[in-house]
Amino acid sequence: MTKYGSFPGARPRRLRTTPAMRRMVAEHRLHPADLILPAFVREGISEPVPISAMPGVVQHTRDTLRKAAVEAVEAGVGGIMLFGVPEDAKKDGAGTAGTDPDGILQVAIRDVRDEVGDDLVIMSDLCLDEYTDHGHCGVVDAEGRVDNDATLERYAEMAQVQADAGVHVVGPSGMMDGQVGVIRDALDQTGHEDVSILAYTVKYSSAFFGPFREAVGSSLKGDRKTYQQDPANLRESLRELALDLEEGADMVMVKPALPYLDVLAKIADEVDVPVAAYQISGEYAMVEAAAEKGWIDRDQAILETLTGIKRAGANMILTYWATEAAQGL
Repeated sequence: MTKYGSFPGARPRRLRTTPAMRRMVAEHRLHPADLILPAFVREGISEPVPISAMPGVVQHTRDTLRKAAVEAVEAGVGGIMLFGVPEDAKKDGAGTAGTDPDGILQVAIRDVRDEVGDDLVIMSDLCLDEYTDHGHCGVVDAEGRVDNDATLERYAEMAQVQADAGVHVVGPSGMMDGQVGVIRDALDQTGHEDVSILAYTVKYSSAFFGPFREAVGSSLKGDRKTYQQDPANLRESLRELALDLEEGADMVMVKPALPYLDVLAKIADEVDVPVAAYQISGEYAMVEAAAEKGWIDRDQAILETLTGIKRAGANMILTYWATEAAQGL
């Protein structure tokens, strides 16, 4: 047999021979604590409401949210990210239900904190889109444009009421310029210096957000291209990163995950703070739909996508499979 260089002395396949061997030499390893469960809680319902585009995911009642939080703790999940879904009648142009101390999200934060205490990192979505009758992430001016600076004032109020409710981490997701700095100041000035900020540093205007709009009962008409990032851009993400870190972000996020693994890897190489990635609704729906058709192995696909996100540099992964995956790990 002809020899080529170091072959057959060098045989990488030797390290793939058995499951035990592959486990031992794995370069990246998922752990339940890496995972964060996004969860929706809806006002005014007595039973969980299934989300049609996200099989297996529901809009929770307050009671079932408590149970989901306990289940996550038992599985070793690291955190839970809460999204409130108010009654339609409570939506208005300024999203006032989002800053009502008795609004659904603030109530849910207190519920989960009472149930699990500090055993789970409780995070909250800090954005107005669930609460506005126009569905945008901020206050809209007379010409229909999102007013950045007026929105920041609302975000400061949201940060305070969410922190008062007992959240450990706020996640400003609206992509307003200056949002991290304003929120940091609001938290510090109200005695909430220990509440962390998970900055949605890189959030692209993505087609993969589609099922999420059903999940939060969005009233949006149109799109968010004037404030979410253009999928064509990478350097812009690094500029957003520099600004968020300067303003006091404790952690940073890339969202969506799978279509932007190159961006995630670049961000992870640039920072010395924890990096999160959000495996969003459309990513979840694709796998579930293909698995339902019998086109892919569902369990293997879930593990493979999560491993890919981890390999690209994420310390934490927000995924709707968090509890299930953690139980499997």
